[in-house]
Amino acid sequence: MNPTVYKMPRSSSLSAKPSAKPSAKPSAKPLPPKPLPPKPSKARLAVVFGDQLDLDAAIIRSLAPDDTVLMMEVANESQYVPSHMQRTTLFLSAMRHFAAELIEQKIRVNYITLDDPKNTGAFETEIARACAALKPSEIVCTHPGEWRVMAMLERVRDSTGIPLRIMPDEHFFTTGEEFAAWAKGRNSLTMEFFYREQRRKTGYLMEGSGKSAKPTGDTWNFDKENRLPFGKQGPNPKPRIPSSFKLDEITREVLAAMKRVLPDLPGSIESFAWPVTRKQALASLNDFIKYRLANFGAYEDAMWTGEPTLYHSILSSSLNMKLLNPRECCERAIESYESGNAPLQSVEAFVRQIIGWREFVRGVYWLEGPEYADRNGLDQQGKLPDFYWTAETDMACMKACVGQVLDTGYGHHIQRLMVTGNFALISGVHPRAVSDWYLGMFVDGVDWVTLPNALGMVMHADRRPNATKGVTGLVGTKPYAASGKYIERMSNYCTNCKYKPAERSGPSACPVTVFYWDFLIRTREKLAQNQRMAMILKNVDRLTPQIQTQITIDANLLRKKLGVTPM
Repeated sequence: MNPTVYKMPRSSSLSAKPSAKPSAKPSAKPLPPKPLPPKPSKARLAVVFGDQLDLDAAIIRSLAPDDTVLMMEVANESQYVPSHMQRTTLFLSAMRHFAAELIEQKIRVNYITLDDPKNTGAFETEIARACAALKPSEIVCTHPGEWRVMAMLERVRDSTGIPLRIMPDEHFFTTGEEFAAWAKGRNSLTMEFFYREQRRKTGYLMEGSGKSAKPTGDTWNFDKENRLPFGKQGPNPKPRIPSSFKLDEITREVLAAMKRVLPDLPGSIESFAWPVTRKQALASLNDFIKYRLANFGAYEDAMWTGEPTLYHSILSSSLNMKLLNPRECCERAIESYESGNAPLQSVEAFVRQIIGWREFVRGVYWLEGPEYADRNGLDQQGKLPDFYWTAETDMACMKACVGQVLDTGYGHHIQRLMVTGNFALISGVHPRAVSDWYLGMFVDGVDWVTLPNALGMVMHADRRPNATKGVTGLVGTKPYAASGKYIERMSNYCTNCKYKPAERSGPSACPVTVFYWDFLIRTREKLAQNQRMAMILKNVDRLTPQIQTQITIDANLLRKKLGVTPM
């Protein structure tokens, strides 16, 4: 097994001292220098996965001339949950570009392409094959983004007898140990409290220092101000179309390999224009800061037909693959506020998404363990409706949001939480079916971020077995269930829909509204002790038994019609 890289001769064997400098410098403030990890005494196998494309990572800085970097395109990663064509294309193209950059730095690379005849199709067997050929003294890897991958690495270690060293992922602000210390002794984990600690820790948007430090503007968050709908006129100013990137030769060859090996992946590839290199990711960051950040905050919860991105950053895939550093993203946004180009409410909202929510869900993922994925706190058992794979539905909101996912592999957080997610929650879909769909069908899907968002925030299914009375979930303090009236208020989806969001019975009844009331009736006993649900459940109690029975009957008929039947 000779060290190879995409577009390089298979017999090439390139080795030299690696450079710690990325190929494209960030336009934000320079990040502080990182310590150089100790050099190994013998040649190692350094495994780099598709969500670890950071040229300044500890594992890259630690490489010695005789070490080999192993990168693998394996079919199983697009099949264990069905992966959107654009998601797989993005990861594989970014990996090939990253490998080429390593080669330019004279780093020894063994790159396994998807259509390599010897490719065994899975990480575990490919790493074992590399170990048999190279006989490394050690397997080294940056901390992976999945419990599944961690378990795989441990199996390889045990089967080969080769020591495994997991290096820290310096991309994040908070280590697993730090999050566990913060969470210790808490009956529930509230993101807002964690976020405030992050603000103090980073100094972002803070005035003063130490215990006397206060948030800029004397307000920790502007969430209440950031819930504006567009009104009948729609987005104003009209959102600028984000930067897009043409397919290059590497991406076209990825597509050709996928056509041969993975011809049946869901979704469409026609609109693919995602950044696949650090240089492109930086261009996307610049584009967001310059053209959309200013209007992001106030309208971050709004939706509009034909406007898939609105004022959102669409940087999550670049962040999750590590093409961008979260520090430079935050600092660029803060610079925009300090220079008067973006209001505080927009900048705070963006910073909160990164140092608050993103770090919080990762902490939950590693704190709760691999069994977290199996939780089903509300005991929902339904199948995911077929229209999540086709967008063939007469519900205008679902047709628009699912259709957008199929076309682009993208949906912003409110489309995910309050449309596609809300429908799955209130109709009774099994949480694992939902989390698998979110993992595979969005270009930014990585398990550490997808699972807590889908299982916890969307499905409110992650209650700890030993949770105290009144605590019904972990990531979310209450289920984010809504009727069609919410969607009508925050979008124009309902304007030409055949269903009426205010109606819960009859031929024009909105399925979202029917399922909303049915959800409250079905889960009333489980949610009764949740103080945040008290006022909402009083609305259920005002319904007569006859009305409640009719809602239950109508919802069951809808479930049967839509295929939300027991798994």
